[in-house]
Formats: sequence, structure tokens, C-alpha cells
Amino acid sequence: NYWYFEIVSSVFSKIINKEIPANILKENNNFISFMDAFPIQNGHSLVVPKLEIDNILDLPEDTYNGLFSFAREISIAIKKALGCKKIGISVIGFEVPHTHIHLVPMNKISDMNFNNKIITSKEEINFFATKIKEELKY
Repeated sequence: NYWYFEIVSSVFSKIINKEIPANILKENNNFISFMDAFPIQNGHSLVVPKLEIDNILDLPEDTYNGLFSFAREISIAIKKALGCKKIGISVIGFEVPHTHIHLVPMNKISDMNFNNKIITSKEEINFFATKIKEELKY
């Protein structure tokens, strides 16, 4: 008997490969940022390396450093677009087996509660994405 193992791409790899839609904020050869489909705050975004590795600490050092540099650029745009006090940064990694950084607009510490997803619409997500993308154009 032969065992057949199917390599299953993460949902983020499918977004990277444009196999499924996402509200992309910015991308380059190595990284992509898009709106979280199940946000905990308006403007909640993700930053993902195009290299599909589950654990952030397993990334090559240059990819790890580049990921945080890219996240910084997106964070600055989110903060300007939403006028929030801070951008919460979290690496949790249980939802999708592909390294990703959550960027969450915050005005108080409780804004970073991942147990409280907000009720939103695609239109609202699009609205905030447009505001953030405007700040990324310089």
C-alpha cells in the first residue's frame, strides 16, 4: 500500500495565491497585509509572510525582521486612518497554521480581547480598508 498525503495550503496561502478573495491592504514579494475577516475591532488587520511557516520563531531571521518592518508600516497607516491611541500587536497562531501578526487599533487595553469578535459587515470592512490604503499611499 502507498500512502497518499495531500499538501494542503493554509487559507493565507490561498489568499496570497489569489485563490480566495481578501481585502488586501498592501503586498510585496515577501509579505502581504489584509483585513481580518473576523475582527475584534474596526481596522483589525493581519500581516503575513508569503513563506508558509507555522511558528514565527521558525522563520528565517531576514524574513522575521522584514515581517516586523512591514507590520510597522501597516500599523502607522492604521493609526493615522483610525485616529486610535495605539496599535496592539499580537502573534497567537492557533487559528491558521501560517505565521501572522494581528494589528489591532486600540484606545484601551480591553480593545485587544480576542474573545470578543465584533459584528461587522463587508461594507464596513471595505470602508476601513479604504481609509488605511489611503494612508499607505505616500
